[in-house]
Amino acid sequence: MMGTARSISARNLLFELIAILLALLFLVPFYFVLVNSIKSFADLLLNSAGLPKDIIWSNYSKVWDIIQYPKAFLNSLIVTVISNLGIAVFSSMAAYRLVRRPSRFNQLVFSLFVAAMVIPFQSIMIPLVKVANTAGLMNSLPGLIVCYFGFGISLSTFLFHGFVKAIPLEIEEAAIVDGTTPYGVFWRIVFPLLKPMTVTVILLNSLWIWNDFLLPSLVIPDADLRTIPLATSAFFAQYTKQWDLALAGLVLGVTPIVIFFLAMQRHIIEGITAGSVKG
Repeated sequence: MMGTARSISARNLLFELIAILLALLFLVPFYFVLVNSIKSFADLLLNSAGLPKDIIWSNYSKVWDIIQYPKAFLNSLIVTVISNLGIAVFSSMAAYRLVRRPSRFNQLVFSLFVAAMVIPFQSIMIPLVKVANTAGLMNSLPGLIVCYFGFGISLSTFLFHGFVKAIPLEIEEAAIVDGTTPYGVFWRIVFPLLKPMTVTVILLNSLWIWNDFLLPSLVIPDADLRTIPLATSAFFAQYTKQWDLALAGLVLGVTPIVIFFLAMQRHIIEGITAGSVKG
């Protein structure tokens, strides 16, 4: 027994060391971004891996003014929040309907949602621009939000679909016997039980939408409507690349979503724990 315990302990120690090494490996890019964001351009080119000779905090103030950070931040926040709300509401309602009203038509609709998940975005860029232009969605934040609805609902519906199956039908039947309307059953009974998956969906979509560059670059040519990734791209011209300012802008852009992720992580753990004993 003593030898078995020692082997298990040694194995756990080995796994922990591997996990620590992998964590350090994934943290290396963050080190390069943070360290080089406070260097001069010359220092960055000479020694990108070393610590800065002089800390240049003015990089952040320059970036703040050049990209008009408050305006870009507000645009990104509006797009991310409204897109998340719409995707979470519509996809949860769609998943609930597909699960609770099984039919060949609903199975076909669900299959189309799954099929849409594997279509590469690059293959539909040109049709998307043509449709968005025809529908009057170009060069506006509402138009960009509608596009995110279309691209985000497929995966979110797929995730909600599996979670709705785990909700006991008896709970809904008891609510209906008590006189609750179908909409009341969903909003008062089902939707609160979907909290773990709702948090997961919001987190995944937030990471995608906040950091997305390609879709906003197609839909929003107006400089006043630029999101943070679009604003940061201004530091990369045809012949010049201002890496010192670009990295500072990257830190300013990533910081809000990192804080959001750390705050939501606690709710994800709580939601999964609550969901594991549900029903």
